Amino acid sequence: VQLVESGGGLVQPGGSLRLSCLASGFTFSSYEMRWYRQAPGKERELVASIKRTGGSIYYADSVKGRFTISRDNAKNTVTLQMNSLKPEDTAVYYCNFYGRVSATNYWGQGTQVTVSS
Repeated sequence: VQLVESGGGLVQPGGSLRLSCLASGFTFSSYEMRWYRQAPGKERELVASIKRTGGSIYYADSVKGRFTISRDNAKNTVTLQMNSLKPEDTAVYYCNFYGRVSATNYWGQGTQVTVSS
């Protein structure tokens, strides 16, 4: 099982970034996918999630209206489009899913997002 995030970087407040997570080693279309983030000194928090077919989506209140999660089951990818970025969005962003059979939370290596002028 592998989750590989990409797309992080340094952006000014008000800017945009698009994160991608490429999944392999499991049946991607069978699992809900999630994006978490962890800022320095803070607990990891759920940012957004998307069900298997994309029909049900969750956003944390702090990102509603600014972030959009989507998935492409043909390409085994889940993306997080982040607009109107704020300094408080600065964190390491992680791709995640919960493997029901193994009862294991799987994580990517994370990608750093820094919002600063």
